[in-house]
Amino acid sequence: MKTFLLNKLPSCLSLICVFMLVITNAHAIDAQQKGYEIAKKSDRSDRGFASSQVKLNMVLRNASGNESARTLEIWTFEMPDESVGDKSLIIFSKPADVNGTALLSHAKILEPDNQWLYLPALKRTKRISSKNKSGPFVGSEFSFEDITGQELNKYQYKWLKAEPCGESTCDVIERYPLYKNSGYTKQIGWVSQANSQPIKIEYYDRKGQLLKTQKLSNYKLYNNKFWRALLITMTNEQTHKSTDLIFSDFTFDVGLNEGDFVKGTLKRL
Repeated sequence: MKTFLLNKLPSCLSLICVFMLVITNAHAIDAQQKGYEIAKKSDRSDRGFASSQVKLNMVLRNASGNESARTLEIWTFEMPDESVGDKSLIIFSKPADVNGTALLSHAKILEPDNQWLYLPALKRTKRISSKNKSGPFVGSEFSFEDITGQELNKYQYKWLKAEPCGESTCDVIERYPLYKNSGYTKQIGWVSQANSQPIKIEYYDRKGQLLKTQKLSNYKLYNNKFWRALLITMTNEQTHKSTDLIFSDFTFDVGLNEGDFVKGTLKRL
């Protein structure tokens, strides 16, 4: 009997290994699905605004704490088809040396985003290369990649855990860019279970090192439907520089159309 059991032991261990592998794979699939569902709920909570406008101040802060400020406006046009990314236009008004500078973005899903930067001093529109999206946007800690639409299906997701975050509980999820030429290997986000809005996002560079941390706060509910953070801070953990985006107000369904988000608009602003 002992010999029989010993002879059967390797096959039993193999079955246990297979069983454990199946369980592990099932847990991985569950974590991916849960992460996606949380991200989808957060993304869908923002749908239906049609178009929006907001004014804001951008405060750039160097490692020594010295600050400089810029004033700008953001227009956004929501594409009804979720398989097509939204369109946005950023227009600078202050200081004088950036007045009229504008960035037009057509977000895509897995294809490279289309972005054009208008430089009024040169009266020139420059297309941003898909391989250069990790570069800083007008000297800030936000990259061109950060500025364009963060479409749901641009990423693969994985739920990590739930943990307290301020007065709420957050789901912590990883997301991995599926599009080419991203400056990040992954991002880790904290999403509030109370309103499905992001509280913090960590960005990891191509070496897998923590590069930047974005914090979103002072949320306000507009039209009893749309949550918007009135303060977004991006901190570079490697250089210790930071940029604040301070939003003064949002307006929705403002009558913008796709014709307001074409390349020719940049020279007419």
